[in-house]
Amino acid sequence: MRRIIGVRMLYSLYEAGYYASAPMRFAALAARQFWSSPLNPAVDSEIGRRMFAMSDVFTNLTRRYAKPAWGIDNVTIDGHPVRVSEVEVWSSPWCKLTHFARDVSDLRRAGRHELEPPVLIAAPLSGHYATLLRGTAKAFLADHDVYVTEWKNARDVPILEGRFDFHDYIDHIREMLRAIGPRPHVVAVCQPGPAVLAAAALMSDDGEESRPGSMTFMGSPIDARLSPTVTNKLAEERPFAWFQSNMISTVPLPYPGVGRRVYPGFVQLASFMSMNIEKHKEAHYRYLQQLMDGDGDSADKHLEFYDEYLSVLDLTEEFYLQTVDVVFQRHLLPKGELVHRDRKVRPERITDIGLMTVEGENDDISGIGQTQAAHRLCLSLPLELKEDYVAPRVGHYGVFNGRRFEQDIYPRIRDFIRRVERGVESVRKAA
Repeated sequence: MRRIIGVRMLYSLYEAGYYASAPMRFAALAARQFWSSPLNPAVDSEIGRRMFAMSDVFTNLTRRYAKPAWGIDNVTIDGHPVRVSEVEVWSSPWCKLTHFARDVSDLRRAGRHELEPPVLIAAPLSGHYATLLRGTAKAFLADHDVYVTEWKNARDVPILEGRFDFHDYIDHIREMLRAIGPRPHVVAVCQPGPAVLAAAALMSDDGEESRPGSMTFMGSPIDARLSPTVTNKLAEERPFAWFQSNMISTVPLPYPGVGRRVYPGFVQLASFMSMNIEKHKEAHYRYLQQLMDGDGDSADKHLEFYDEYLSVLDLTEEFYLQTVDVVFQRHLLPKGELVHRDRKVRPERITDIGLMTVEGENDDISGIGQTQAAHRLCLSLPLELKEDYVAPRVGHYGVFNGRRFEQDIYPRIRDFIRRVERGVESVRKAA
């Protein structure tokens, strides 16, 4: 009984700890401002740099990290700058669909006179905000009309809005594909892979006009039984009741979602960091040294990464637990046993949706083979509509972001979509 009460109070204890540290945080903030002020004659001295560095590190370790801005104001296409604006085109209490609209006149100056294929990037709902895919979106903007799913923090959704579970996620993907229009392409990054494949199968089974033209899965646990990682093994070794008892807490005041049962983002963040705790310690020690040495450029890169990495959101209890159950424990989709709203999900009914899978050789979250399993499930797709790529020496994050993604992985996805698009266009003309 004490343990259950402790878990339920975890969120309140976390909040109490944050507010209890406020006086020290404000003191450190004041010290940081004092030792960085141009009016301070000792600002460039060794003691000044050391005092600034220590107060800055303490401030950043104890502050709250809000949802980062996308910061995508423009993109370069064929050497020409093209302005970009964020437009909300669809929303629900749980998600908004953001369209990164490129300026039409700028596109024409860049020589792009024809409409380019729309791409829906399905962001993971696994603890981080969709802005983690900033680099992914920027890469696709060079050749596509880009839309991104922006899932909302469960603690900010009033309890009167009801539940949001794994099946609601599937329904949301279907609704957003319909909002975009006929035959958009969809790219599922990591966690949403099974739900996106289920949505595509249902839409294909219904012959919907807005079913995807192609679907690309990147580091997704389509079949988590293959090449199990530490994350997969934890989900399998622990009984379902353990996750219910140890991972769920209640949102406290003053959040709009007060009373809602959630899997807190700070718990997920602690899990992420514990997997590479020594790496994070070394990164912060290097940051401290960079500040003391006056190396501002390297310090800025550290802040840019951790401003994103430490920004987390909460998941609803039902979505988190169903994902553990459906994807990581019972493996219902690869077993052919997934039922959505009293309908069996049949990937084998997909006949005209391109399928590409991308995996990283060094992925420690989704092992090699887990994403490739989508090819085995989509039995009715012809070989010309399938493609698989394993990126050498690439980890999980590198599958969808960074230099290797931009130079090696994205061009392959772009070319695959173009090939599929030519086939879809020929079908349209024949019809």
